[in-house]
Amino acid sequence: MAGSSSETMLVRAGDDAVGPQDMFNKELQTYRKIVGANLMFHREVYGLLRALLVEHAPASFRFLDIACGDASASAAMLRTMAIGNYVGIDLSEASLRLAARELDGLPCPVELRCSDFAQAMAKWSEPVDVIWIGMSLHHLPATGKAQLMRDARRSLGGEGMFIIWEPALFEGEERSSWLARFSLLRDEWSAVSDEEFASMERHMLLADFPETVGTWLGMGRDAGFSQAEEIFMMPNKMGRVFRFSN
Repeated sequence: MAGSSSETMLVRAGDDAVGPQDMFNKELQTYRKIVGANLMFHREVYGLLRALLVEHAPASFRFLDIACGDASASAAMLRTMAIGNYVGIDLSEASLRLAARELDGLPCPVELRCSDFAQAMAKWSEPVDVIWIGMSLHHLPATGKAQLMRDARRSLGGEGMFIIWEPALFEGEERSSWLARFSLLRDEWSAVSDEEFASMERHMLLADFPETVGTWLGMGRDAGFSQAEEIFMMPNKMGRVFRFSN
């Protein structure tokens, strides 16, 4: 049965944590402006994700959207696909209310869970074919990133795909240099105001902890994935998409 805003199940997990997602709540409108202007190349990334699903996902695949936010990009991508089940996890109730509307009409059952995604994945026990996380895993420390990789591997049960889109350092690059590279993009981000751009810089300084390509791939292999590959680099070279599978 097709999901709708009235049929979508929203489950709240008790969690009083304050962290990067709370900052995202305050900057939700700026984020939507960034997506609309394609400043972070959402169109290219989600086009690639769709192509991967078409080629590799099983019929009626079960899709887990970690840190789904308002789910607008996922909803647009999945609406015409043979998806069997969608679960989205996010700590922001405001984002999930938007997600319920965005996912209206998705041709499968839809469930949205209000929870810290790392905690949710540590306890995950349901079958899933594809796990996706975009621009969120980098908020965790290195140990947290590695643990979520292991939880994703366990949740897929040796099959399926874990796909991530995350900031990436050049080999040998320091985090401070990566942040400086973002500051140099100001002229290209003309769709946002100086205040909004400065807010993004503050957010990144406080909450963004990218890894090198080698580290991202190594974490996946250490988690037990036999195949780990980079499949896309953002044109501004700030982030990459990686696929992990067996």
